[in-house]
Amino acid sequence: MARAQRPADEPTPPSGGKDGVARTDRALDAGLRPPRLDDFVGQPRTVERLRVMIGAARREGRTLDHILLHGPPGLGKTTLAMILAEEMGRPIRVTSGPVVEKASDLAGLLTSLQEGELLFIDEIHRIPKTVEEFLYSAMEDFRIDIMIDQGPNARSVRLDLPKFTLVGATTRTGLLTAPLRSRFTLQTRLDYYTREQLLSIVGRNAGLLGLDLDAGGAAEVAHRARGTPRIVNNLLRFTRDYALERADGKADRAVVAAALELLEIDRHGLDDMDHRFLRAMAEKHAGGPVGLGSIGAAIGEDAHTLEEVHEPFLVQEGYVTRTPQGRVLTEKGWLAVGLHPPGRPA
Repeated sequence: MARAQRPADEPTPPSGGKDGVARTDRALDAGLRPPRLDDFVGQPRTVERLRVMIGAARREGRTLDHILLHGPPGLGKTTLAMILAEEMGRPIRVTSGPVVEKASDLAGLLTSLQEGELLFIDEIHRIPKTVEEFLYSAMEDFRIDIMIDQGPNARSVRLDLPKFTLVGATTRTGLLTAPLRSRFTLQTRLDYYTREQLLSIVGRNAGLLGLDLDAGGAAEVAHRARGTPRIVNNLLRFTRDYALERADGKADRAVVAAALELLEIDRHGLDDMDHRFLRAMAEKHAGGPVGLGSIGAAIGEDAHTLEEVHEPFLVQEGYVTRTPQGRVLTEKGWLAVGLHPPGRPA
């Protein structure tokens, strides 16, 4: 029997109360990810390499070879893994390096895979080295050897695995061992996006979020997003909320600028921690050279966080240079905090 249709002018209540709203938000978040390679913006070399591998695997009806995606956070490594599964028409299992603590965890994960399934391991460099060694035979020969029992009754049992594709993602490829890296057929790096590429992402995702954003506002978001699509999405969400609360849902350049200034993100994309980073170098270390540990101690932040999150953008944009003696503040970095290099007239 056909289900009765709800009148068009009657709002549909969210199913399950708060849970229903949460499901809607998760669906919206997932909808921001491009579903196909044709929809993916940026990373042209990586996308072309994946097209070749996918086309060859589909033509021969075989499992996709193992792939390692590396680069700074927020550039689309997880999105590309989901696209690979969609393009191949295969299921995907998602996990992360810190979750796989013991060899038994990895063995249970591998033996539960289906033929041709993709296994995506985010932050793969955080898998313990003793567990990582089990991946060698799993990736190469699709088998693992596990120990049964202990003491005099201990024996090794070989388990055959279905052919699968391992897609690894890491922000620190240098922490991967050489034997593991060499078992990936493709190792490809994702780089920061250009302003034009970010503009395309802003236009698409603003429409998906229901944000009324004009060209000036879109340019403002792209300019302050630090070359990172994940930051674009975060800024768009906050701008949407700000526009709904303060500007009747419309976001032009002035509204976007006001929203992002509230987040303490300036017109160059520098946030509060970036300014503290640069000011500590200028005021407490005379522009350097200085190590990240000293900078972190001065501003109360972990040196690893500075190296992974803040420094890459500052170096890429020319605010800081890296030397064998330490980090050095450039003239652009001095001017960003409203100061002038020593010995230069104001």
